[in-house]
Amino acid sequence: MRNKRIVKIGDFKIGGKEKILVQSMTKCKTEDYLSLVKELKKLEKVGCEICRIAIKTDKAIENLRKIKEERITKMPIVADIHFDYNLAIKAIKAGADKIRINPFNITKEKEWKEIIKVAKDFNIPIRIGLNAGGVRERKKDIEKVILDRLKETVDFFENEKFYDIVVSAKISEPLSLINIYEEIDKNYQYPIHLGLTETGLPFEGGIRSGVAIGILLYKEIGDTIRVSLTGDSILEVIAGFEILSALNLREDLPVIISCPTCGRCEVDLEKIVKEVKKEIFKLNIKKKIKIAIMGCEVNGPGEASHADYGIAFGKKSGVIFLKGKIIKKEPREKIVKKFIDLIFKEENLKFTHTPL
Repeated sequence: MRNKRIVKIGDFKIGGKEKILVQSMTKCKTEDYLSLVKELKKLEKVGCEICRIAIKTDKAIENLRKIKEERITKMPIVADIHFDYNLAIKAIKAGADKIRINPFNITKEKEWKEIIKVAKDFNIPIRIGLNAGGVRERKKDIEKVILDRLKETVDFFENEKFYDIVVSAKISEPLSLINIYEEIDKNYQYPIHLGLTETGLPFEGGIRSGVAIGILLYKEIGDTIRVSLTGDSILEVIAGFEILSALNLREDLPVIISCPTCGRCEVDLEKIVKEVKKEIFKLNIKKKIKIAIMGCEVNGPGEASHADYGIAFGKKSGVIFLKGKIIKKEPREKIVKKFIDLIFKEENLKFTHTPL
């Protein structure tokens, strides 16, 4: 259940009853500074709250240090470390807000001890992040191997009196993931990072992650999430917020609903929804409002009337709803602009963006 030890990561707190945060990971080479900066800024713009970067080389360490010194982003940066414990130590000293180590490939207790010492000195948390890819004996019970290794690692950290821990144990099978995290939730009081690994392309991966992460969140398990996708890291952030919003776990982003369309639809609704979504994103609304975009006059008016703002289209025109009431009818070519203008006005938005 969500009442874990509180751990500080940068300016954020996770655990306890703190809000569940959305995390992603950069896809570019960390050694490519300009690409790294560009991707971090893009992720921050779409709302990413914690970002992990791969640390494989001293050049990556140098760029991590530069990112922190130049204050490129307000997002906490997590250094993702595999194989070389020295990189974990260097990443902490370079300014990482958290490090992630994988006990399946950083295996020696004396190396864990050195990492812990430096993390204590710099007051930096550590995610003990296991991944099924580290289990080499394929005939073994992978769930048990992962949970046993997690226990060994956590026990060692606790014996060293290090408690600023986040735990995760990722696998590519949704049902196995649920089993593993239910056991973790029962046995540990540390914040839990959720994620299904190796999910695939955005459509398939989003569905698989939505099922696994959604079930766990519904059971009140999880303090941060990442929707891992083979694709643009921005899509991971959008998918993460959609999962949280669907479960009413975040109240700080708009929800856009639209009908599936049928032979009665007289407009290119997919194009219109994408246009509205793009403009709503620009408005940077930080609260949960429901926006409905419906393609015809049959179910459209009824469904749109349950939203805060809605449009229902006819053949040559459409109607705009506000809090369930029709307030105006507009020709098709003007309705999207009028709709965005209405939302801009009603939400009392005060910043530089000018609506369509």
